[in-house]
Amino acid sequence: MGKGRIKGIGGIFFKCNDPNAVKEWYTKNMGMKTDQYGALFEFVEANEEGNTGYLQWSPFDSETKYFNPSDKDFMINYRVENLDDLLTQLRENGVEILDEVEEYEYGRFVHILGPENQKIELWEPVDEVFTKSHREKTNK
Repeated sequence: MGKGRIKGIGGIFFKCNDPNAVKEWYTKNMGMKTDQYGALFEFVEANEEGNTGYLQWSPFDSETKYFNPSDKDFMINYRVENLDDLLTQLRENGVEILDEVEEYEYGRFVHILGPENQKIELWEPVDEVFTKSHREKTNK
């Protein structure tokens, strides 16, 4: 396997006082289709013809503990390839790994701590799961 690397943004997560009101505002004023998690944006990955990727936009309650130990009001999720190789590189560079890799049908996740104490989520995606779900919803 090659070196692990970031290949794009996988999600933008931010704290707010009323996540449902924020989602409603974006739906009404910006035309976003939101669900319980926020909104999912679809794109085609550059230099990877035919590969559809996804970005998750999610408002979180201002009291969430999900961003801990960071005190920032946001967290960025990066799409990565070769997560295991990337984690090896990060450990060699002394980067703090906050948890163990978790696996779901839509990909593998782990959290690290960035240079200014910001929590960063790394995601090795399985985009086909979202593509299949999106096609099922739009064909109904």
